[in-house]
Amino acid sequence: MSYTTLISATDLRANLANPDWAVVDCRFSLADSHAGRMAYQFGHIPGARYADLNQDLSSAITAQTGRHPLPDFRVLAKKLGAWGIANHSQVVVYDDAYGAFAGRLWWLLRCMGHKKVAVLDGGIKHWQQQGLPLTTVLPKPKVTVFRAYLDTSAWLDARAVENGLAAKKLRLIDARTPERYRGEQEPIDPVAGHVPGALNRPFQHNLDKEGLFLPAAALRRQFAVLTVGFAPDEVAHNCGSGVTACHNLLAMEHAGMVGSKLYAGSWSEWIRDGNRGVATQ
Repeated sequence: MSYTTLISATDLRANLANPDWAVVDCRFSLADSHAGRMAYQFGHIPGARYADLNQDLSSAITAQTGRHPLPDFRVLAKKLGAWGIANHSQVVVYDDAYGAFAGRLWWLLRCMGHKKVAVLDGGIKHWQQQGLPLTTVLPKPKVTVFRAYLDTSAWLDARAVENGLAAKKLRLIDARTPERYRGEQEPIDPVAGHVPGALNRPFQHNLDKEGLFLPAAALRRQFAVLTVGFAPDEVAHNCGSGVTACHNLLAMEHAGMVGSKLYAGSWSEWIRDGNRGVATQ
């Protein structure tokens, strides 16, 4: 059986010894870029490698990009191979933020043609609540070759977003909190607000009170309201820097609404050009 969106803690536990499986810890903190790696070193799911959002899952920031530009996919493919991930591997990714950061690697792998990747539902917090083991032992993966088959249609740039919205052929969904979307608060970026025409769905709405994803049927009903009149492949997701937006994309895929895209640069790229519109409220 292949897992392509979510996997339960129980199912992961049953396959920890499977040599064809690879687990990746994606914990990260925007407030402290070293916190995720430190947490990993103090205890992680057995066998898990560590992927750093800044160092591994993004490229260097430039004057034109947002805060987390897409990585060089050739470099990432080499890292995946170094982590023991091959094209046949079942990959499981997790974090301590209910998928907010792990979703980035889930999406990146799918862009690279790797469908057998799933986010651990509930992340390491739910794993620990179930009494499942952690370790401080660092893995020694067998280096292999990962071949990427890149799908560049999986993401949009700012021009494509502008054109799609202007032609009313694109539904853009913003995954940030309502306060940031409305421009009432902006703790990270220098300009507050949202892309004109974007609708708001905080990624937290994909979760229940325990931090687990809502059932697929419930997610499908909720996204259907936001996307009425648009096919899934006419939907794109954004956030502050193209990270938590992947959570909404994952939720749509889990709901069977396949094919939505990522505005990879997101708000932090959008505001680099002062000629682009800014909406509030």
